[in-house]
Amino acid sequence: MLISEEERVLDRLRNRLAEGQLPGAEAQYRMAHQLRQNYGAAPADARRAGVLALLYPIEARLHLLFIQRTSPANDRHAGQISFPGGSAEPADNSPAETALRETEEEVGVFRDSVELLGGLSDLYIPVSNFLVHPYVGFRPERPEFKVQETEVARTLELPLQDFLHPSARQLRDKELMGGLRLTKVPHWIVKEEAIWGATAMMVAEMLALLEQ
Repeated sequence: MLISEEERVLDRLRNRLAEGQLPGAEAQYRMAHQLRQNYGAAPADARRAGVLALLYPIEARLHLLFIQRTSPANDRHAGQISFPGGSAEPADNSPAETALRETEEEVGVFRDSVELLGGLSDLYIPVSNFLVHPYVGFRPERPEFKVQETEVARTLELPLQDFLHPSARQLRDKELMGGLRLTKVPHWIVKEEAIWGATAMMVAEMLALLEQ
């Protein structure tokens, strides 16, 4: 169960997604480093992926599920915090099916237990040449996780309302693979967890739906 304030947030999000009028790139780029401005639309050969921003209650408040990925050698996304999800497979009938299947495989949340609220704007990730299709889902109960240990190092459950606090958005330097260092990279800092990059951009668009 959710308290009334959280119910209103969930209903607002559900209704805005149903309308299909998304904030799009303008909202996403609030959490993008300036180097993102150098990339255009996804190329024709971009690989497809689906991810799920899953909401559910913990102690009557909405929480958002993230995972921290394992750190295999030469993986450009090693150790990053992201939404569960992954590459499309030939048997997937839609990007939404990809997101739900991958979530079930990675953290054990059965796809039939998720109410799919709707999709956010697609987001191209140049470093891995993926065009990602993000979706928002809801479960009325907190999941019991069974993580795919080869893919997932840990799960993170973060209160949605904490992302709305002004202190949650911070600029930090970030060191990447190969020794490249970026300055003034937008991060969400919630419960001492740092979320940046494409996932931070997806969160930004979801929060923008609550502002409208």
